[in-house]
Amino acid sequence: MPFGFPSEHDRVAFDRAELGVILSLYGRMVAAGEWRDYAMSFLRDMAVFSVFRRATEHPLYRIEKRPRLRNAQGQYAVIGMDGRILKRGHDLPAVLRVLEKKLIRPVN
Repeated sequence: MPFGFPSEHDRVAFDRAELGVILSLYGRMVAAGEWRDYAMSFLRDMAVFSVFRRATEHPLYRIEKRPRLRNAQGQYAVIGMDGRILKRGHDLPAVLRVLEKKLIRPVN
């Protein structure tokens, strides 16, 4: 690439299946009124899907994919607003279940 820009192969990205799982959860959370906006970042060592309650604030959660951790604790992680890792693992749907608990509300 000219001017020292990184090529697509220098970045980590979510594949179509991973995005399908993430966007399915995102749609349910939007319908429930929990989330309102998202952003994606594709960096050299990780891909990040950030979710927001409002577009002008810090992300509520970050869903990260770090392929270098594939053989260790798992390449997927959900990280809270405070930087704490809420769940990490090898299976994206299983990792995202920590966020789906927000959809379960008691019926009065």
